[in-house]
Amino acid sequence: MAIRIVLAGEGGQGVQVIANLLAESANAEGKEVIYIPNFGVEQRGGVSIAFVQIDDKRIGSPKFPKADIVVALSNRAVNRTRQYVDERTTFIYDTSLVTAAEIGEHVMGIQAVEADPRSQRPTELVDKSKVKDQVKLPENAANIIGIPANDIAKNELHPRVFNIIILGTLLKATAVVPLDRIKEAIEEKLGAKFDKNPALRDLNYQALDKGMSLVERLV
Repeated sequence: MAIRIVLAGEGGQGVQVIANLLAESANAEGKEVIYIPNFGVEQRGGVSIAFVQIDDKRIGSPKFPKADIVVALSNRAVNRTRQYVDERTTFIYDTSLVTAAEIGEHVMGIQAVEADPRSQRPTELVDKSKVKDQVKLPENAANIIGIPANDIAKNELHPRVFNIIILGTLLKATAVVPLDRIKEAIEEKLGAKFDKNPALRDLNYQALDKGMSLVERLV
């Protein structure tokens, strides 16, 4: 099964780390993989975009016009990735970082529940009359998933594992590689740090599990 993924966020949000871990995991699983990083004009403070293709057979082209999954982690990232969305795309964004303006009910898709487990209400969209610099989410997406990953990282875990929460969300939404492969890739990249501080291993795996718990499997 072929899957095309676009991830975008501000510099420092760890977009390329997510893409790299996903690509390495898929490669270890024996799949064909193409990963193309794009840091934009600004190396620091600019929008960082990663393009990932994973397939069971040979990939014909390194580029693709539309994505199966788009992950946008800032308002600017939403605007930069809009062109890769069509009626088959699942669009994932962080409700604690992206200020959504208005969106039709027909494209609401699956909305994640707030971080507080006592809350049974879907994540609410912000009143556009009270907030500046809002962004309109793509209206043509098949599913739109809002998750409060940044708030969870800050309030429940640690800000530095924000991108691992996103990785868990992406893994659950696509089921493109087994969880064990992702953990192997994380160990390969961070194992030395984990050995020095085992608490970091637990923290990263908690973040991975938390991210997976935020969405249902879609494909």
